[in-house]
Amino acid sequence: MRTPRLSQKTTQQIKQIYQALDYEALGPIYCDEGGDAFWEDRREPCQKMGITIGKVLKARLPPQGRSLYVGAGVPEIPVLLMERLELNRTVCPYNLRQAEVDILNQAGEGSGLSFCYGSAETVTGMFDHLWIVSVLNDPEEFPNLSVLFSYGRADPLAFDTAAFSHEREAGILLFANCMAKLTTPGLLTISVEEIPWIVNWCETHKHSYHIDPKTYPTALVGDPVCFIRIE
Repeated sequence: MRTPRLSQKTTQQIKQIYQALDYEALGPIYCDEGGDAFWEDRREPCQKMGITIGKVLKARLPPQGRSLYVGAGVPEIPVLLMERLELNRTVCPYNLRQAEVDILNQAGEGSGLSFCYGSAETVTGMFDHLWIVSVLNDPEEFPNLSVLFSYGRADPLAFDTAAFSHEREAGILLFANCMAKLTTPGLLTISVEEIPWIVNWCETHKHSYHIDPKTYPTALVGDPVCFIRIE
């Protein structure tokens, strides 16, 4: 599949929003310490890698559809703008951190891009694309899930199995509630580490699926992203 280009208008809008972001305020949201140095290092790659994924996604999505973004933040800006400006699609990005939502909406004022504070589970309607990247292995929301599944560093003597069971059930519910909003056929954008969740869901609900073998790195934590077509 040939990778399309983004228009100059879209790339310029992406650049403008990244320039308008309050990185001093974003620092403590993304890092316990060293936030300024973090964004100095990751700001440009975040923009470039987001554009790369946006180009790839442009070739896979139809115009004028709807996309639900779970846990969307700074890295998702290029992809969200691509959908709005290149494909005239409706995008619904949700984020559980009020401070980040405020910063994103302030920087994107006038672009037509608006982030929502809260859980994506609360949104109404159906979507033909679901973006759920590095959500179920997020060390803040699911510390025990992430330490076991993503990093493989669980201490067998100290590992909290009760907390893990609670997080696993919460993750299953979150994923199921979001997948219930995806039309079939539909497209899922997910990190490779989260593939077991979709495999389990598809087998449980008797849906066939196709995993695109090519992956694309994210800018902040390097989790490889892949695309899955749900039939």
